[in-house]
Amino acid sequence: MHIHFIQHVPFEYPGSIIDWAAKNQYTTAFTKVYNNEVFPVPAQFDMLVIMGGPMGVYEEDEYSWIALEKQCIKAAIDAGKKVLGICLGCQFIASVLGEKVYPHTHKEIGWWPVEKITHHILTEELPARFTAFHWHGDTFNLPGGAVQLFASAACSQQGFVYGNHVAGLQFHLEVKQDLLNGMTEHEANELTGQGYVQTAAEISNRVQAEAPRQYIYMWAFLEKFVRL
Repeated sequence: MHIHFIQHVPFEYPGSIIDWAAKNQYTTAFTKVYNNEVFPVPAQFDMLVIMGGPMGVYEEDEYSWIALEKQCIKAAIDAGKKVLGICLGCQFIASVLGEKVYPHTHKEIGWWPVEKITHHILTEELPARFTAFHWHGDTFNLPGGAVQLFASAACSQQGFVYGNHVAGLQFHLEVKQDLLNGMTEHEANELTGQGYVQTAAEISNRVQAEAPRQYIYMWAFLEKFVRL
């Protein structure tokens, strides 16, 4: 399998997803948007993974590449390729499938519980309730034909599957220590410690306990996803 990653900013790289790909001896390639690299066409990959980033999918006037990325994702979905979106990537997929993405009433940043809300083969190895790492201020409407998989107290839309080849996760199961450090360093202004936003210290203090579980959950989800 050949996996192509779309990475929007240097500090939000694929984390444990790239480790899972290496373990399975899958080949990988990247479009690094921050380097103005060209988006791939479906013939160039078997699976497309869209990573996170601080921008919004509705900010096409500010980021000229957003329209091109949506075209890339739509082409991949239409071609029947496996397509997985993480956080911003999840929102891109929702937008491409025709739904609205918009600022939520509050942000959700830090280690917060997620609940499974429906039985699905993708989630059968995950606990009914588990802690995941979040960093998002936007939300979206569930695409028509999609099955909602997760919800949290702060945000009802936390992930979905569409058909047997498209999935989105609003949270960051791919997080690792260096990935988390990069996010808290580059987006420190968002860490207010109010509402559903933890402080940098609260996030850091839990990473050693939580990160190994994120690995387990992410890899379990990926193994099911590629076999759907």
